[in-house]
Amino acid sequence: MKARTLLGAFFAVVLTACSGVKDIPEDAVLLHKVKVVADGKYDDVKPLALKPYVTQREKIRWFGLVRQPMVFDTLQAVNSCENLRSALFNKGYLNANVDWVTLPRGRQKVDVVYLLQPGQPYYINRMTYDIQDTSLVRVLTPRLSTLNLQHSKFNVELLDKMRRQVTQHLQNNGYYRFNKTDISFSADSTIGSRQVDVTMHVHRYRPTKDIDTLHRQYIVRSLRYLSGDEDGRIPLRRNVLASNTFIRQGELYSADDLQNTYNHFGRLGAVRYTSINFAEQPDSGLLDCTIQLSTNKPSTISFLPEGTNTAGDLGAAATLSYQNRNLFHGSELLSIELRGAFEAIRELEGYSNQNFEEYSVQTRLSFPRFIAPFLSQSFRRRINASSEVSLLYDLQNRPEFHRRVLSMAWRYKWNDANHHDRYQLDLLDLNYVFMPWISDTFRRDYLDDTTNRNAILRYNYEDLFIMKTGLGYTYNNGLYAIRANIETAGNLLNLFSIVTGAKQEGEQQQYRLFNIAYAQYVKGDFDYTRYLMFDNDNTLALHVGFGIAWPYGNSNILPFEKRYFSGGANSVRGWSVRSLGPGRYARRDGNIDFINQTGDMKLDLNAEFRAHLFWKLNGALFVDAGNIWTLRDYKDQPEGQFKIHRLLDDLAASYGLGLRFNFDYFVLRFDMGMKAVNPAYEEEGSEHFPVIHPRLSRDFAFHFAVGMPF
Repeated sequence: MKARTLLGAFFAVVLTACSGVKDIPEDAVLLHKVKVVADGKYDDVKPLALKPYVTQREKIRWFGLVRQPMVFDTLQAVNSCENLRSALFNKGYLNANVDWVTLPRGRQKVDVVYLLQPGQPYYINRMTYDIQDTSLVRVLTPRLSTLNLQHSKFNVELLDKMRRQVTQHLQNNGYYRFNKTDISFSADSTIGSRQVDVTMHVHRYRPTKDIDTLHRQYIVRSLRYLSGDEDGRIPLRRNVLASNTFIRQGELYSADDLQNTYNHFGRLGAVRYTSINFAEQPDSGLLDCTIQLSTNKPSTISFLPEGTNTAGDLGAAATLSYQNRNLFHGSELLSIELRGAFEAIRELEGYSNQNFEEYSVQTRLSFPRFIAPFLSQSFRRRINASSEVSLLYDLQNRPEFHRRVLSMAWRYKWNDANHHDRYQLDLLDLNYVFMPWISDTFRRDYLDDTTNRNAILRYNYEDLFIMKTGLGYTYNNGLYAIRANIETAGNLLNLFSIVTGAKQEGEQQQYRLFNIAYAQYVKGDFDYTRYLMFDNDNTLALHVGFGIAWPYGNSNILPFEKRYFSGGANSVRGWSVRSLGPGRYARRDGNIDFINQTGDMKLDLNAEFRAHLFWKLNGALFVDAGNIWTLRDYKDQPEGQFKIHRLLDDLAASYGLGLRFNFDYFVLRFDMGMKAVNPAYEEEGSEHFPVIHPRLSRDFAFHFAVGMPF
């Protein structure tokens, strides 16, 4: 009933928000669709990429299914042809032509088609340089030899790129007043040859229309820091100011040094904004630099309530956070988080308590620099880096057991300021998991009975020590994103055990440290997301996620926290969290079967069409596929092992729609998914292909989350 209400409310919003066609004059027509096509295939002429040059385009809303009415304007069509012709000219097609035609689409509607006829491209035959300021010849000559565009296609974008690079080179060599407008190009094409002779002109400095002179090279004479705060104090240590300042006294002015200084101060949590100004000393070629800093409040306290939904069990959580952004006057960030959570667990028979409680305290101390030996000063200054130490204590009380987790970690995060790459090195991550209490019912049914099908997972309810090291990499340029991570645990401890002659103990024949078994495994994850942007309001996101882990040496099975699960808001959304897989494994025991619905390998395939609806509301249509598998044949998880020949048969699939409220700083997401293909079926028809035989009570899943799924 709730599912029907949610779906009905969504479609009611859609239908009421769609406006009808208003009255239009009889001699006018509505623009239905705009197409841009080319008369052939060209490497650098992409009709879809040129569509933004069309000044009047159809307004598409609601996932591309509803078009807002618009009266077609022939004058804008003529202007669009001129824009497209100019765009082709800039790409080197100097004789390009563009026509437009209308195609009727029913009563008073037309499609407008713009036909591109680029013709043959022109090429640069000879590149010459007219450097009117002789003082620049020595500085420019080495750079120009690497930028020569001779025999390249005559392309205005290439010429403009060359102009920017030359300007940047001069600005990085002391020419503070040099601007890209001081560079121009002239072209001379020979009729019939499709060859162009290009000359780059570097003009003299023109402070006014009537005066020109030589460009001057500037040196930074002095450097000082000022506070933008009311008290006039800069609460940062002197060496911190110096290490984040790339502008140097007595050196030539450099635009890159200026930008790097902005970037490094901008990443300091203690700094709110930075203003850098240069004062030119008359007729001297000297600059006085002033760096003005305004700082944030050193301490903040925040409170964040949230709702939780774990496999249909509703609950609430709250987090109280304290942050100090300048603990040692070096923009060190100290954060302390206190979190409490409560869930009412349903359908759990045989236990006196039916609630889940969790309390945790986490402390992080982050330094805005590398704290490590053997790193050169140039490397430290070139890389935006942070070093972090963290400590976590987590207390979980379930009806079946109590679990405690104590974690300590030392990690580095860094990125090159000029790229989209980010790295994270978990140099040392220690986790101690211990079970202070296990209920008699749980112990009797699942741990002590060796014939019980859950016996293999008894490993996850023993005290365990994990010492891991990991390396992560992310890349995001707005068009596609890559995330990769690899981690390994237990190798050093295993080597130590072998060298010291330790004995393997217990049923699992494991080495122990302080009488506690330690985990040994290797794990790798990879995610790839591609964004196809049709316009400002409509985007298609394609995602592939793959993860695999292998326990070895001192472990026969992965620790529960490291195993994969499927279903939920960020996976196959037709299933609730931890309710899909592994493989064709079907849930048989609602009390505690989520333990068995984990695996050693995971695959996610997602496609999501995102559209802006109105105000801050966005919508999505999605199709998901995936599953998890075990790598070993565990008897407690029948049909859960990965087999390459039955991969397609093991894939689950779902479809659905969602709403996103984008409040800039965060996104609230509601997804409604339906099962389409269920690999864990009992009946050949309705359960295997619920897309043909849908049943809301069986196939519907609702998800609430913060942030985008991928």
